[in-house]
Amino acid sequence: MYSFEPSEEQRMLVDAVKRYAANDLRPAMRDADEEAQLNMDLVEKGWELGILQASVPEEYGGFGERSAVTSVLAAEEMAWGDLAASLAVMTPGLYVLPLLLAGTEEQKQELIPPVIEAEWKPYTAALLEWKFDFDANDLQTTAQEDGDAYVINGEKVYVPFADGYEGMIVYAKVDGKTQGFVVPKAAAGVTVGERHKLLGVHALPLYRVKFEGVRVPKENRLGGAAGHDFAPILASMWVANAALAVGMSRAALEYAIDYAKEREAFGVKIGQKQAIAFMLAEMATEVEGVRLLTWEAAWKLDKGKDDFYKHAYLAHNGAVDMAMMVTDRAVQVLGGHGYIREHPVELWMRNGRGFATFAGLAMV
Repeated sequence: MYSFEPSEEQRMLVDAVKRYAANDLRPAMRDADEEAQLNMDLVEKGWELGILQASVPEEYGGFGERSAVTSVLAAEEMAWGDLAASLAVMTPGLYVLPLLLAGTEEQKQELIPPVIEAEWKPYTAALLEWKFDFDANDLQTTAQEDGDAYVINGEKVYVPFADGYEGMIVYAKVDGKTQGFVVPKAAAGVTVGERHKLLGVHALPLYRVKFEGVRVPKENRLGGAAGHDFAPILASMWVANAALAVGMSRAALEYAIDYAKEREAFGVKIGQKQAIAFMLAEMATEVEGVRLLTWEAAWKLDKGKDDFYKHAYLAHNGAVDMAMMVTDRAVQVLGGHGYIREHPVELWMRNGRGFATFAGLAMV
């Protein structure tokens, strides 16, 4: 049975992230969204909290051991502040954590320390593809053996910080399986396309990227010649997405509750009206339910339980629906005020709609 009592180290980290989210991310959220531009000084400040570094052992430049539970707690608090900035802070994890989970010892020793021991840099990953029935286990991007190399062909979307990336893990189909490949900076055949213009997360730079005959040495395949199991990586992405959805949805719920306590209609606070009270109660129930699903899935990841993959999917699937419902109802609670930019609920609703396609933008 897992415990709901955080360790002293987890409490310290979560308290630091809470302060960062409240004092730095939330005040900058609206301007970042309007200008479609992140404050990279704030991203660096989030990086210096050491959330990823705490998940990397000392021999690879970090100062801890991987804990999906700890990362989930931190991701939730960051997303309460601002989803786009949270995804930016977590982007190097898309490069480091797959190496940690599936890389050879040589890959870990060579590739992880330059990311962990320096300031935030745009190390990233490319998983998602432009396909209405996208399946991470059945990719269109391929990697074919050619002598001492693999040749990668395909197109990816929603690649964070692809413009000027320092290193990238690209996922491609090999013999019917999804495998990761380390693509170095400025590799021949990599073409970074236009930046996406999305409904939400305006501040996060996401790009289309084409891979045309990109050659990478065979040793750049995660896990070496034998390859790797993709399931733990995908499950980690699902759990991260769920944690971020919980954090942002919690922000929308709290804002709606505070508004309902203050706003009067026909001489009474609207929170006293049964329709509003029931709506808020259902929102809170959904947030807490998915939160528990996410914590359990993270715990199963850490313990290597046989059913970790199923529970990660359940958490992600529940979070996708919950985020859309909670943020939409937050707009409804505010009525006409919910639809204007003076209040953040419309921003959260736009972001919330994206969680169905955001799996692959963060890991824990």
